[in-house]
Amino acid sequence: MKNFISLLKREFSLFFQNKVLMVLFLGAPIMYAVLIGGVYKKGKVTNLPIIVVDEDRSPMSQQLIEMFNESEVIYVAEVLNDGFKAKEEALRTESTVVVQIPRNFSSNINYGRSTELTLFVNASNTLTSNYAMMAVNVAAGTMKAGIQIKAQQKKGVPEFVASQQYEPFKTTIIKQHIRSGNYLYFMLPGVLLTVLQQVMMLGLALSFASEFEKGTFTDLVARSKNVFLLILVKVLPYILMSVFIVFLYYGFSVFYRMPLQLSGISFYVYTLLFLLAVAFIGILVSIAIPSQLKATEILMVIATPSFILSGFTWPLSQMPEWIVCIAKVIPLTHYLQIFRTMIIEQGGAAYVQEAVWGLVLIASIALLLSVVLLQLKINKANKELKAQA
Repeated sequence: MKNFISLLKREFSLFFQNKVLMVLFLGAPIMYAVLIGGVYKKGKVTNLPIIVVDEDRSPMSQQLIEMFNESEVIYVAEVLNDGFKAKEEALRTESTVVVQIPRNFSSNINYGRSTELTLFVNASNTLTSNYAMMAVNVAAGTMKAGIQIKAQQKKGVPEFVASQQYEPFKTTIIKQHIRSGNYLYFMLPGVLLTVLQQVMMLGLALSFASEFEKGTFTDLVARSKNVFLLILVKVLPYILMSVFIVFLYYGFSVFYRMPLQLSGISFYVYTLLFLLAVAFIGILVSIAIPSQLKATEILMVIATPSFILSGFTWPLSQMPEWIVCIAKVIPLTHYLQIFRTMIIEQGGAAYVQEAVWGLVLIASIALLLSVVLLQLKINKANKELKAQA
């Protein structure tokens, strides 16, 4: 028993001597609880933008637009006179639903002729599309009910009877992008790209840290003192292997019959930029933390909550500003926005420039810091080589 207690004390002593492990073990649960709690604290989606194409331009259509704006869930980001630029405006404003009010909408209702609204729903995000679609249906259905009840009352029908006789407002719902609503098509790309970021970071966390631990960094410096060459040599193998993983993922999309369309060279350039941003973060931590275990632990803390923070499932617009700031430091946040806009929604490069510049900024800062730190390490190694000579 005494031996057991002695071994137990020894294990606790080892744990508290490892400062990084202690911070991660005790701090990570608190940090994740605060982050994830902050992400979902609001509990519901509100203020989702929609586009209204008002071809009727009547007091009744204006009333319907006002009802949309009175909803807690949605607001009208733009009112268009025709649908020619509806898709472009929806991409620009990140609108989930485009509501088309047809010509003669009010006159058809007044004369008892059938009429309908057409809802074009962006189903690339299951959560937001369902919320926005339901809110539009509720507002339109409420308006239809009021019109029908008033019409029946004018004919002498009691209000109670009239309220039982109205028909729901006829709507045509056209789902776009992920038209089948298949949850696999929604989740799989996001999860797989998260895994790619994680394995890239963890692999590069060992790049320079292993050299420092094994004492081989001076041998590396003896062969080349060019800081950019050393970083390139460490990064390039992982970039090439990641390209293979990207093509492997494309193979999975074919296997699962996912309706993904790749067109143009821009997306491939942005993918390379994403890989470089992730690689430079991994290199930076590997240089700054000369321990394989500690570097891996730190990058695990960064990578683990990245999918939840990315805005791919729960929109960034629904998160507190301080969490959005953290999310935008992670390359995955920007790349998933590029992926959704260009691949799922078939938008052009013009609609992802903010995300692209986010990746450029992350990659540039991480590379600059890596160069500075590595140059300091090289200078130190040069002094050791001269001392040995």
